Parts: sequence; C-alpha cells; structure tokens
Amino acid sequence: MSEALERRIDTELSRLTFIDPHTHIDPKAPAARSLSDLLGYHYYTELVHSAGISREKIEGIGLSDVERMATIVEGLAMLTNTVQYSWLMEIARGLFGFEHDTLGPTTWKSLADAVSKATAEPHWSDTVLAKSRIESVFLTNDFDDPLEGFDTARYVPCLRVDELVFHLARPEVRSRLGSVSGIEPVSRDSVHRAIEERFEFFLKKGARAAAISLPPDFRPRRVPKEEARGAMNRMLHEGNDVDHSTRSIVAADLFWKIVECCQSHALPMDLMIGVRRGVYAAGVHQGQDLFDGRLSLADYAELFNAFPDVLFPISVLSQPLNHELVSFAWIFPNVLPFGHWWYSNTPSSIERDLEQRIEAVPRTKLLGYYSDMYKLEFGYPKFAMYRRILARTLAKRYVVEQHWTEEAAVDLGTDLLKRNTERVFYAKKLDASS
Repeated sequence: MSEALERRIDTELSRLTFIDPHTHIDPKAPAARSLSDLLGYHYYTELVHSAGISREKIEGIGLSDVERMATIVEGLAMLTNTVQYSWLMEIARGLFGFEHDTLGPTTWKSLADAVSKATAEPHWSDTVLAKSRIESVFLTNDFDDPLEGFDTARYVPCLRVDELVFHLARPEVRSRLGSVSGIEPVSRDSVHRAIEERFEFFLKKGARAAAISLPPDFRPRRVPKEEARGAMNRMLHEGNDVDHSTRSIVAADLFWKIVECCQSHALPMDLMIGVRRGVYAAGVHQGQDLFDGRLSLADYAELFNAFPDVLFPISVLSQPLNHELVSFAWIFPNVLPFGHWWYSNTPSSIERDLEQRIEAVPRTKLLGYYSDMYKLEFGYPKFAMYRRILARTLAKRYVVEQHWTEEAAVDLGTDLLKRNTERVFYAKKLDASS
C-alpha cells in the first residue's frame, strides 16, 4: 500500500475542524502555563513511577516545580519508546518550536523557557485550538459547578454524575447537592427532585451530555420504588457506615433516574465502563486505577432496551469488550462506540479497535475520537495520532481493498472525526444525508 495514499488522505482529513467531545479541561485555565503543567499529566508521572522513580520524588511534599520537572525529565529517558513520549515531542516541536532530537537533562530548560514565553501570550489558548483544528471542547463538570466565567459555546458543559450515583452516602456530597439545588436531600423523592433541578440548570447553561464512569461490578436496573425508598432511607440515616448492598441499590436507582432525565431532555448519556479504582494504592495521583475485564455489556441490555430514545456513547478499555461493543452497536440503534479510552489510547489498540468498528457498525454511529486531555496542548498530538491511524485504515480497507475513491474514503473519515459528533451531541439526525 502506498504511503503517499495515506498521506493524501491524512492531509485532507487535517483540513477539518471538529469538536472534542470529552476532556477534563479547566475552562478558566485551559492551556498550560509552564512545562510543569505538561509534564504533570498523569501519563508521565505514572510511567516514570512505573519505570522506577519513587513517588516521593515525583509528587512529594515540598518539591519545587524545578525539582519535579528535573525528576520527570530524568525518567523520560526510559519512556522514549512510548506513544506518550511522542505526544510530548510533537507538542514541543509543533507548538513551541523545540529543535532538539530528545527531551533530556541538557535540553529541557530551553523548552521550559519556550513554553513560558508562548503561554504568556494573551490568546495562547486560541492559538492552540486553531493549530489543533478544534472548534470546541466538552468539559467534565461536577454537579455543583456554577458554570460561570467562561464561554460555554467553546467550552461546552457536560454533567458528570459519578458523585450523585456512587457517593451520596457522604454527608458533604448531600450538603453540596442541597445547597446548589435548593432542595434538601432527605428522602428518595427529594433527591430525585434535586437531580432534576441539576439537569435543568445544566441545560440552561448549554450542556450537551451527561457522563459517568462505571465500575465493573455495577449492574444497571430499574429498582422497585419501595425497595429504592427503603435503601435510600437506610443510607441517609447511616451515611458512610451503610452496607455495600444498600449502596448498590441506591446507585442503581439514582443511575436509572439520571437516564430518565437524559430521556426527558434528549441528552446523550456517555458511559465509560470497566474501571476499578484504587488497584495500586502506592501509585502516584491518577496512577492507581486499572480496567477490569470481568464484565459483559449483556448486563446493560435492560438499560438499552428500556431507553430506546437515549443515545449511549460508550467507551471501553479492553479488546474483548470492544468486540462486544461492536456487536451491541450492530444491533442496538442507541449504542454508539465512543473514542479510544485511556489504556486503549495507543496506536496498536486504536488500529485494532477501529478496524473492528468501521467494518461492522453503521458509519453514522462511529464517534471516532476524544482527547480526554487536561490541558489544551494535548489535543494537538492526540488527534493527529488518531487521524494518521484513521487515514491508514481508510487507505488499506477501502481504497486499496474495496477500490473506493480517495474522496469517498475521506468522506467516511469525516463522519468519524466531525459529522457524527455534531449529529449526536447537537441533536441532528443520525442519517447519512444530514
């Protein structure tokens, strides 16, 4: 297969502007302000820790930014084979004009100076978004986020509901919910009303989705009212001391209520399935969680059947679950494969998962990619990585093997990179003509 063919398709796809439908951007500080902000991304801290550098040297109390950066740079020498290192080098070269072959002890200070100088420019965030071809980014907002002080058209609110579903036993979570909703959460009914109020507030502020990360042992189900009321009453009375079984009943009931709200307001419900938290307690911050493949999407069939009008963009973390996701998206109109998440966000995993999806799922349902970034600069290499893999897949599977024209292949790529995100999150029809 001709590399020139891949490059031509990639070049055409690189002309697109698009929406990043899942990030962890702080809209009031969206871009890096220093090299420390870039090196502090959890991929680098967890990988250098994995390579043997102690947690105390990475995030110990009293460390200065310079000490922390020097330690992480030292660890980068062990990461040069990784895609995460390639992201960093692509950022350094493409956004900050870094000209060295490697980022190491003798070169990192020049990059630090270049980052500090560039990010001090008043419109640096706009520059990064323009170079990355990103029109807007979806946020991850706590239920009590006031959603003020930023442009909600560019930084689009998304209601993250994990705390409401899994942590309502904590008095501080209930206090926050009561304070922000104006409804004291003293019963199942009042908690449900408070959740409804949160949805209405977020919608007024321009929210385009709700989202949740679900552990592998979670089972969505419609809980009978009396069972749900009894469990909620026990939890409100016992708080953090409530037993696991009661927590599970409450979580299932509140999750179901949240999906009902999505149905009422025609909001997609993003499901990120399969993370087990705190597996490695000695890990660095955000470097303690792993996926657990001991689950099946069959456990979600009741949910998909109960809410045929709710779109469920779904992210999974293992190859077996990706294959299962393909089969569910094959059958269920409301199940949509969504991006390449976390531990699956490497070129070999993306290529394998993408090939399974693109050859079996209707083209209007494939939500190609999201960056999951914490700073805007990482959208630049991540989307470029995905675009190159997409171009290779389109060239091989469609132009060469099926004799599609290059224009037709680019049009299919446009669905994955741009059109489908607009259709799904901006309530446009899921058909090829829209």
